[in-house]
Amino acid sequence: MTVEEFEEFYAHTASRLIGQLYVMLGDLHEAQDVVQEAFVRGWSRRRQLDGAGEPEAWIRTVAWRLAVSRWRVRRRSADAWQRRGGPPSDPGPGPEQVALVSALRELPPKQRRTVTLHYLCDLTVVQIAAETGLSTGTVKTHLVRGRAALSHLLQDPRTEEAHGA
Repeated sequence: MTVEEFEEFYAHTASRLIGQLYVMLGDLHEAQDVVQEAFVRGWSRRRQLDGAGEPEAWIRTVAWRLAVSRWRVRRRSADAWQRRGGPPSDPGPGPEQVALVSALRELPPKQRRTVTLHYLCDLTVVQIAAETGLSTGTVKTHLVRGRAALSHLLQDPRTEEAHGA
């Protein structure tokens, strides 16, 4: 199967296969994931698929097996947690974390990434520049502007009221 034939095969069968796996699995996202993974595996075997005569059946079978494999992994994990008394309780994020994430979402994406890499991942300006492809000057600018924006966004309203009164 040539690249063009595989692309055409994908275009004509992907949604149908997702629909079939959705009915089999009862979970649309899981169906999309396993069908996509099956097509990825089929891509590397596209010459064999052509000779098999039933490439759609091959993709469907691989997708089903992937789903079954995922079920087994989840089941083993659930069994292991049950033997240990359940997963550790996670209290979830506190108000400070929610406020910080909300404020970070207000930043432009590049600033948000730079601030996160610096303050949460403890990367230096040089390391951030290497990872993001930005100049060190641009990284510094993003950090300065990001800190200023966060300072404004994270102001405690009670403090503002005290100063205004």
